[in-house]
Amino acid sequence: MTGKHVAVLMGGVSSERPVSLSSGAACAKVLEDIGYRVSRVDVGHDIAAVLSELKPDVVFNALHGPFGEDGTIQGVLEYLQIPYTHSGVLASALAMDKARAKMVVAAAGVAVAESCLMNRFDIGNEHPMASPYVVKPVREGSSFGVVIVREDQPHPPQVIASADWKYGDEVLVERYIPGRELTCAVMGDRAMDVCEIIPVGHQFYDYDSKYAEGASRHECPAKISPNIYQKIQRMALMAHRAIGCRGVSRSDFRFDDRFSEEGEVIWLEINTQPGMTPTSLVPDIAKAAGISFGELLQWMVEDASCLR
Repeated sequence: MTGKHVAVLMGGVSSERPVSLSSGAACAKVLEDIGYRVSRVDVGHDIAAVLSELKPDVVFNALHGPFGEDGTIQGVLEYLQIPYTHSGVLASALAMDKARAKMVVAAAGVAVAESCLMNRFDIGNEHPMASPYVVKPVREGSSFGVVIVREDQPHPPQVIASADWKYGDEVLVERYIPGRELTCAVMGDRAMDVCEIIPVGHQFYDYDSKYAEGASRHECPAKISPNIYQKIQRMALMAHRAIGCRGVSRSDFRFDDRFSEEGEVIWLEINTQPGMTPTSLVPDIAKAAGISFGELLQWMVEDASCLR
């Protein structure tokens, strides 16, 4: 191995801090095992000074959520001229904004669900669209703040306008797509395998089913028809390119096959900083393609650059 000095950024200040700490710890250990010199950095607001002192050859960005995934830390790294993994400033900022990312990928020909962007206080007591629908924060990850409104609910969920809501005032209201949860990773310019996510004991793929041991199963490759499999791969690659992603990304889909095998495939969102925890999807998807966790991380480190 090259002996490069890799600073693994983890933790941070967002609501996804625990996930990032888990991702970062897993990545740091494996990068050390394969021969890199690794510095583990729990990111705070002094990160520019910390990195200026460390002087790493490469930054492996294992941050999730605002500040780490939205173009902010990417801008700091560009200013410091330190090569880094994953997507650049513009793609990161765009992908983090679910509403605007949907507009871009829809213009590229990717199928998305009908939706509207609203201020949470404007929803009031009337449904903003025919139920069932989903209300989600525009700039959060890990399913934080996602609320599913069922057909039999007489009014919108009251939590959205309450003082307990901590996910920003802008929300995306989106048609609910029943069916199966599918995801597809892109590595560089290659769409990898499609994986089906099967929550265990949960209504949908929420925070707990993402990160709690045994709370979801990953079936990779997904048991779907070749036509649908290839369609999802095409859409994932189209979204990756339309947003301008670099390195590894992961697109999430819903597949409604209740009435036919071909059904309806809908793109939900793209993740420019997919989780790298022991229960995360991208390591499983890479494994199905014959790529070990170490090989995946090595590729990401060697792919790192500025001006991404």
